[in-house]
Amino acid sequence: MTVDLVLKNAKIFLDERIEKAGIAIESGYIVKIAKDVNLPAASTKIDVKENLVIPGLIDVHVHLRDQKLSYKEDFVSGTSAAANGGVTTVLDMPNNKPVTMDTSSLSERIAEASDKLIVNVGFFSAFPSDVKEIPNIVKAGAKGFKFYMSEQIGGIDPSDDESVTTALVETQKLDIPVCIHAEDKRLLEIIYGEEKKYKCTTIDAFLCMHSEDAEVRAIERILNLAQESKAKIHVCHVSTSKGVQLIEKAKKTELKVTCEVTPHHLLLTCENLKKLGIIGLTKPPLRSKDDVRSLWTGLQKGVVDIIASDHAPHSLDEKKRSNFWQVPSGIAGLETMLPIMLTQVNIRLLSLQKLIEATSKRPKEIFRIKERGEIREGYVADLAVVDLKKEWVIDSSKFYSKAKFSPFDGWKVKGKPIKTFVNGHLVMDDGEVFTDQKQGRIIR
Repeated sequence: MTVDLVLKNAKIFLDERIEKAGIAIESGYIVKIAKDVNLPAASTKIDVKENLVIPGLIDVHVHLRDQKLSYKEDFVSGTSAAANGGVTTVLDMPNNKPVTMDTSSLSERIAEASDKLIVNVGFFSAFPSDVKEIPNIVKAGAKGFKFYMSEQIGGIDPSDDESVTTALVETQKLDIPVCIHAEDKRLLEIIYGEEKKYKCTTIDAFLCMHSEDAEVRAIERILNLAQESKAKIHVCHVSTSKGVQLIEKAKKTELKVTCEVTPHHLLLTCENLKKLGIIGLTKPPLRSKDDVRSLWTGLQKGVVDIIASDHAPHSLDEKKRSNFWQVPSGIAGLETMLPIMLTQVNIRLLSLQKLIEATSKRPKEIFRIKERGEIREGYVADLAVVDLKKEWVIDSSKFYSKAKFSPFDGWKVKGKPIKTFVNGHLVMDDGEVFTDQKQGRIIR
């Protein structure tokens, strides 16, 4: 038997431990994991030179833009950025132009993306105006729903508890997750009105508006609605100590709740934001050192399930707008997430097992991504090869993303993805993404 590809001379993260072995790949699937001498003949052999092979990352929080926002990012640039960062599957958020919120807009987005993908992509939908359409949206390919509690994106007013609960009940019937942007709309509107009234245009004003209380109130409210609806809730980018505490308490009940944290919320604080300025604006914003410590504790204890990038690209011109309140929030994260977190592994702040669990295993479990997220025979060969010893400096000007800025610009990191395989095909080698290799698939 001759297979398509063999990766030899590897260290493989396998069953929660590292083993010296090789991987045989045929038709995009892992067909054998064994010592090199026991692997079959192959049309192509790649020596990974004793570097570490891990499951390709599954990033469950990505804004790929495209369509009428293609000046910020498009499917080619966004999935190229993913490949460069060792990410092999991304889940795309619905706040696009047009908003993904019904079968028509979802089908249009899938059709637009299908022949442009370097890595695999699944799609979230916002809630439709008619919640009876929710089953049809899932049939059309939605991996879940995204609900913004901070503003209306989609067909449901986040202030209307009855409508929200009705939508959650429909998702519960399908046992499909609802991702939550947890900031309280009413509180944001009150503070925003006050800040504009007094013409406040400072980072402190932004932090005041997007306060800890805004997140906590939203999490409390969605957990209450989840109690009533029995829906499966996933809290996005949790950023506060009290938020983690609420989720930990909820997990001890019958509620189906999971959550994620971003690298920037784990490694940067509001003090960093004051130095970074508008480049560092995110929603929710960077928090205090105490909040950061709580996020790390939550991650180590398993209260926080997933590490996700919240890759939210914008043009640099938008980030430099003179009107402070018109500056969009968000940063590029696909190309920095793995290097930043590998650095934490190298300094022993995070175990390799926990990193892989939070970026591959738990994402595939929570969002039901079949045959991916682990290295095992019979699974798709979505793999990242990383050089754990590689020291280098992050330079956003070299990003494949169109967003050529980062709060991590100039950071010295240790650990780098050097090869990325998607569906058994090499799509990135030593920082070069093969953009002609449209090997990504739509994940449904």
